[in-house]
Amino acid sequence: MTTTDDPAESARPDARGTATVQDDGTKRQFISWLTLAFMTTASVASLRPSPSMAIYGLAAIFLYLLPAIVFLLPTALVGAELASGWSGGIYRWVSEALGKPLGFLAVWCQFAMTIAYYPSLLAYVASTFAYVIDPSLAENGPYVAIVIIVVYWSGVWISSRGTKAIAGLSSFGLIIGTLIPGVLLVVLGMIFLGQGNPSAQPMTADHWLPPWTGLASLVLIVNNFLSYAGMEMNGVHVSSLREPKREYPKSMFLATGLVLLIFILPALAIAWVIPSAQLSLTAGLMQAFQAFFDHFSIGWMTKVVGLMLVCAALGGMLTWLAGPAKGLVLLSRQEGYLPPALQKFNRNGVPQNIMIAQGVVTTLIGILYAFSDDVSSAYWMFSVITVQIYLIAYLLMFVAVVKLRGSQPDVERGFRVPAVRWVAGIGFVASVAALVIGFVPPDQFGDQPLWRYLLIVGGGLLLLGVVIPAALLKYRKPSWVHPDHREPSGTP
Repeated sequence: MTTTDDPAESARPDARGTATVQDDGTKRQFISWLTLAFMTTASVASLRPSPSMAIYGLAAIFLYLLPAIVFLLPTALVGAELASGWSGGIYRWVSEALGKPLGFLAVWCQFAMTIAYYPSLLAYVASTFAYVIDPSLAENGPYVAIVIIVVYWSGVWISSRGTKAIAGLSSFGLIIGTLIPGVLLVVLGMIFLGQGNPSAQPMTADHWLPPWTGLASLVLIVNNFLSYAGMEMNGVHVSSLREPKREYPKSMFLATGLVLLIFILPALAIAWVIPSAQLSLTAGLMQAFQAFFDHFSIGWMTKVVGLMLVCAALGGMLTWLAGPAKGLVLLSRQEGYLPPALQKFNRNGVPQNIMIAQGVVTTLIGILYAFSDDVSSAYWMFSVITVQIYLIAYLLMFVAVVKLRGSQPDVERGFRVPAVRWVAGIGFVASVAALVIGFVPPDQFGDQPLWRYLLIVGGGLLLLGVVIPAALLKYRKPSWVHPDHREPSGTP
């Protein structure tokens, strides 16, 4: 598929009417709004957050719908307007509206959130793989720490070699690690209930809303903001639609519906078979599979599904392990945001040095798991840090779209958000609320001291999301600008 970076670029129908011929003589291919909806669904949907919502039982439906309305849709709509008016991603959008320093902060946060994200992702991998070898290891801190450290560095080694084979792992992961297990989980759950077995958690009408015991009872909803993150990335394809103003909203509403189905139904299926008090945030998915398989006397399938989920998660990690780092390094070579040592690419065109620096921090976080007597709580804290850092970038994006409407109204956009101030305002307020709620430990945090939770979550956000980017901006030097801004091609 070929697209043009300029949605306003003039084009004319070719003789067959299946594409358009642009002024430079090249053909511009179109995609259908259905195709874009499926692409968006594939980039967002996952089974990993299901256990954190299954704890709420039937109320999971409400807790998925609420952030979908106030965050998922606003980010998708705002991202489409910005992407169809300005190429270059979030750095360009925020820089045009608010200046380059804040543009750097936005792109830095997209990179920095992976520092906390990988440990939480690999903790999920470790707990899932435990059901293949020994389920008792799922909440074992030293085991989880070893898996995090070994798997991350193995991923860095594979990515640094520029292996082209990993490019196809994303679609593989969607089918093997999301669609097949997700459908299987829901079907098993429906059969389980159809046999007359009672649900492990109440499914009556008076459980549509979660019980209110203060903010702590709703904190797990914050994880949904991370689950929905990335919806705006597909806004770059808005110019590939024939009628963006009409087709893009249809595409996003369909994608939202599909994403909600993939999130909600597996969460409910887990709630049908595992009581909330027994659910692990990292291993809850495998707990449900094991319970269903044992019930139907096919326990051997637990190991098979565990391997499918692990392979998909690792494939997803490898497909974009170097992506955020590479984007930050390329920008820094042009603007001088990072020291020269962190701007280097290896002979395969991979930013190996910054990935190693990132790996050192990931290793330290992994070691913390070894000293944790509650893997679920550690997993949750690093998930919250990931969300909060990412939300900084979204806050800047929501402000940018409103500012650019006023400062650059004449820039041609392939899509314009209707009532942009209201849409961006809702997304902004929702993001602030999620960021603040993240500082409240959930009810499932147990008897752990509050100061430790606040120290890890607040310290992680402050260090990764504020202190480091501020220091890089303050101490950067003109000599940090690289003489060659081009992207290395790598070894063929």
